[in-house]
Amino acid sequence: MAGAQGSDPTGEAPPVIAVVGPTGSGKSDLAVSLALELDGEVINADSMQFYRGMDIGTAKITDAERRGVRHHLLDILDVTEEASVSAFQHQARAVVADIHSRGKRAIVAGGSGLYVRAALDVLEFPGTDPDIRRRLEAELEAAGPAPLRERLEAADPVSAARLGDARRIIRALEVFELTGRPFSSFMPERKYFQPAVQIGLEVDRELLRERLAQRVHAMVERGLLEEVRRLDAAGLRHGKTASRALGYAQFLRVLDGVSSVAQATDETILATRQFARRQLTWFRADPRVHWLDWRDSDLMNKAAALCGTPPDPPLA
Repeated sequence: MAGAQGSDPTGEAPPVIAVVGPTGSGKSDLAVSLALELDGEVINADSMQFYRGMDIGTAKITDAERRGVRHHLLDILDVTEEASVSAFQHQARAVVADIHSRGKRAIVAGGSGLYVRAALDVLEFPGTDPDIRRRLEAELEAAGPAPLRERLEAADPVSAARLGDARRIIRALEVFELTGRPFSSFMPERKYFQPAVQIGLEVDRELLRERLAQRVHAMVERGLLEEVRRLDAAGLRHGKTASRALGYAQFLRVLDGVSSVAQATDETILATRQFARRQLTWFRADPRVHWLDWRDSDLMNKAAALCGTPPDPPLA
């Protein structure tokens, strides 16, 4: 029996719901259950699930697993396109407004922390300049990352201390040249753009480690290598974002003959576990997240109660 509709007699939209946590913790399943209970629709906030054809390696929710619930912002990019947090922010907020206008609940689900914040929080994104970007990338190619890092340390020591990879250093320098402001000045306070509630899935870390290993092995058995081979033909390795996805980067090396399937599987398991730890660190830093035990037999009812619309009582 479905719970109360998302409309509010006062005319105000209900809070946006976000289901967050590490990869493999069951976010997609809980989001679908909440959508069925609260008459909602799900908005994807996993940046790698934007890509068409990246299904096995991203554990993208299948049509059967969606159980009839409408999902948004899945399969919206080709693998050669670059994902943009700024573009996602505009898309996600437009989808939230549409869902609420139809009296339904908007449920954001995903483990890409910055994308979740882009959907929920007051968050300003500086523009881009392709000419500046190309020049900085040429400098990186010619001299390596050290000179760029030194320049960033002088202009924006806060960002220099936070950012590790060359791509992010280039972005920080681009923003500084474009705006005259340090990239770190654009980091937001934890302030919701509109009312929201975040539900985090609390995991047993050792059980999660085992689950992630089993999941990667299952992906390989389902045809991950063949999926990577097909996407490689479609330009995967030329995509700045998609080519770095967990599993895809590792299995591209199998296609290149530099890794075996067994090696790529082990590397993917390790990288996935490391990613899950980073996700937990990210979401744990947000005091607004309500944490629930991922294995609680009453998980869905407890989550629904947090959303401001309790489910109907069970039938006698």
